[in-house]
Amino acid sequence: MSTKWLKTVGATLALTVAAGTASAETLKVVTDPSFVPFEMMDAETGKMIGFDMEIIREVADRAGFEIDLNTMDFNGIIPALQSGSVDIAIAGITITDEREEIVDFSNPYYDSGLRLLVRESNDEVKEFDDLEGKKIGTKIGSTSYDYLMKNLEADDGVTPYPGSADMYMALMSGAVDAVFYDAPNVGYFARTKGEGKVKTVGPLYEGQQYGIALVEGSEWVDEVNTALASMKEDGTYKKIYEEWFGAMPDDM
Repeated sequence: MSTKWLKTVGATLALTVAAGTASAETLKVVTDPSFVPFEMMDAETGKMIGFDMEIIREVADRAGFEIDLNTMDFNGIIPALQSGSVDIAIAGITITDEREEIVDFSNPYYDSGLRLLVRESNDEVKEFDDLEGKKIGTKIGSTSYDYLMKNLEADDGVTPYPGSADMYMALMSGAVDAVFYDAPNVGYFARTKGEGKVKTVGPLYEGQQYGIALVEGSEWVDEVNTALASMKEDGTYKKIYEEWFGAMPDDM
């Protein structure tokens, strides 16, 4: 067997491998950097980390695409998908009938709901009905804002903020009496930066499910769903969940 032939075969194999690597499509993925612990910026590395970030990277590996990850305010995410400027979004996005009319969703990957957060010293607000006439912080473009608009008779005290940090700061400074937002984010803040300063009150409102959002008509929906299913089947999802939230409920 000649050396020339071996070199030719080796070169061909190298080109084949390179072509296979290059053929992996790169999709534009967007997230909201303020929805901890789902997505947040690691100050030391400058890298986005969190539950959603581990989920989307694992999904991409299994579905066979690369990701070009960018960040934006939550209220710009659905419009960005509508315009086609991004391909996929993951940011604790609640699956709703209204959103399903304009974007595609994966199967649900996280069960959530809405929760009330007040200052530790506040004994006046214990449930949703106590919000009437109060100043309430929530997030622009969120389902919590929609819920407030639909269920409060006097909604002129509702202030939508662009980021989670803004509304939590408003709560602790006394600018608002309560925050109404996604339960996991509210709970995480209460256990970390807000410990001893704020508390969650009342039950979980409006059970919700998060999904990965894709451009309407995306060819990747089935692949994303298959990846999520395989992650749950082989225990990868459980491992990621428990890293960020502790023991996973049996019904998830």
